[in-house]
Amino acid sequence: MNAERPQGPVALTLIESSGPGAPRAGMLHTPHGDVPTPIFCPVGTQAAVKALAPRDLLALDAPMILANNYHLYLRPGSELIARMGGLHRFMGWPRPILTDSGGFQVFSLQGLRKVDDGGVTFRSHIDGSEHRFTPETVVRSQEALGADIAMVLDECAEPHDKDYVREAMRRTHLWAERCLRAHTRQDQGLFGIVQGGIFADLRAESARVLTGLGFPGYAIGGLSVGESKVDMLRILDHVTPLLPEDKPRYLMGVGSPEDLVEGIARGIDVFDCVLPTRLARNGAVLTPSGRLNLRNAQYAEDPRPIQEDCGCYTCQHFGRAYLRHLVIAKEILGLQLNSIHNVHFMLDLVRRARAAVLAGEWEAFRTAFWERYVVADAAARQANREAWGCRTRADAR
Repeated sequence: MNAERPQGPVALTLIESSGPGAPRAGMLHTPHGDVPTPIFCPVGTQAAVKALAPRDLLALDAPMILANNYHLYLRPGSELIARMGGLHRFMGWPRPILTDSGGFQVFSLQGLRKVDDGGVTFRSHIDGSEHRFTPETVVRSQEALGADIAMVLDECAEPHDKDYVREAMRRTHLWAERCLRAHTRQDQGLFGIVQGGIFADLRAESARVLTGLGFPGYAIGGLSVGESKVDMLRILDHVTPLLPEDKPRYLMGVGSPEDLVEGIARGIDVFDCVLPTRLARNGAVLTPSGRLNLRNAQYAEDPRPIQEDCGCYTCQHFGRAYLRHLVIAKEILGLQLNSIHNVHFMLDLVRRARAAVLAGEWEAFRTAFWERYVVADAAARQANREAWGCRTRADAR
């Protein structure tokens, strides 16, 4: 493994790895501190992780968070944030930040955007005003924000239409080159994004082109956007061995507990997802056995914590009955306490996964996870069995 810190503002030191496409542990070096990998990043889309203050995230020991360039460009404006001292100072967060370019958000605006090789013209979801993103403007905006890691502008295509996916991939490669030429900030790492939908040949081509450009890190985009679990993990099996072993690998927008475990098994270093806080706001909490819906009447007189062996503030002080009361009464405190637990759960999961990799006990960790964890719904469980080839506790029911 790497003995010395690699060069560059963002670089990965591998501590333990058994080869391409296998679970690994490392240290991601950034201008605002080192991040142990694998890592889950809570999502603060608009410079705020919903229902959580920075002090909550620090108490949870979250090493890095994600913000979104599209949303911050529209409101309050990346240049305003720059005048306020940059995103770290603006939101009071001292640790590393990763910003998504906003490409996914723009391409989700069906009927409100028009794409060409130069960039994409779109209308704001806030007020309908017209804007244009180009590789150059997206890089300039993220440089103004001052995130430790920025992303290139890419086109996230519907994953099943191969002709469209091929054209979007070509455009993504064109934009990646332009982003690299436009990027000037020396204290920021710019990551490329591998596209290609569910098609192995296109993914291989994308990985080849982008790794040839020499980015300091690589993201895998265009997954968890409607394809099956089988297809998602098949593509990960195919793509991760094609990416440089000494560069960080980031799986964009994927972050259920089961996806973290199986992504780590395939050599992914960085994950992000809104799922933990979104579930929390809707009264659902994560446990080693699966999700609990606190709205259910069975918890109305249940004094137990969400998770008996959990060390988070919520589980140390409150029972399910009280948390259910807060959810039913629509008290803001309920959203906060549930979010604290869910984010703690995800961070603890990746910490234990990392420890298992370092100890040479990964397969035992993975097996123990699946022996206990039940995926949320029956359809997903069936897909997961097919994708992962393993039985879970739910299969015996």
